[in-house]
Amino acid sequence: SAGAQSAFKSPAPVDPSPAPSQESEAVSSTEPLSEAPQETKSAGQWLKNVDPRVLDLIYWRDVRKTGVVFGSMMLVLLSLACFSLLSVMAYLSMAVLTVTLSFRLYKNVMAAVQKTNDGHPFKQYLDLDITLKEEKVSRVTQTLLQHINRILLELRRLFLIEDLIDSIKFGLLLWVFTYVGSWFNGMTLVILLVIDVFTLPKVYEVYKVPIDNYLNMATTQFNTILTQVQSKLPFLKKKVKAQ
Repeated sequence: SAGAQSAFKSPAPVDPSPAPSQESEAVSSTEPLSEAPQETKSAGQWLKNVDPRVLDLIYWRDVRKTGVVFGSMMLVLLSLACFSLLSVMAYLSMAVLTVTLSFRLYKNVMAAVQKTNDGHPFKQYLDLDITLKEEKVSRVTQTLLQHINRILLELRRLFLIEDLIDSIKFGLLLWVFTYVGSWFNGMTLVILLVIDVFTLPKVYEVYKVPIDNYLNMATTQFNTILTQVQSKLPFLKKKVKAQ
């Protein structure tokens, strides 16, 4: 009877808590998910102050609208590259005036034939308030002054050799600009800049992962070379500012 009782003995209670290994695996599997939004946020940090309507244009959210804006800008810039500013402004103004005058005459003729009174065809645009608001002008001016002051402080730091490495990099950049200036004039650079604005962000959005990988490889290689140079030339090391 004792053997029978031992055979039907109730099993030992099972701990409902998961095993430590399973818990650690669950925590480790959820960690990358929490880091992904932070990486995305930091990648687009430089666009945080850009108007969303401008972002929609440069990212080609509406292909038709972006095409009209991009084509108009290229037409004006190419015209400025071939003609003087005064001639381009005069021809553009004449073109706009011809379109509006023709449309106004067409509306007047149609109203006379159909004996209707639709009013001025551009009434909604004539009633539109296009005056500059003092608050908006002040805000834009303050933002512009902040950028100008920041640029002036940075130029003073570079020209007066506050940091030797940064000044050498700035000198190399100016040396590259001498060759760029000999190859292109100012208007050509502006045209290339507009093309880059309307193409590079979209290309980066589509091929973000491989571009980031190549940029990280290039940055790592550059930092390695810079560390080797600084180890051989100690006077090139950046000085830590005293707090």
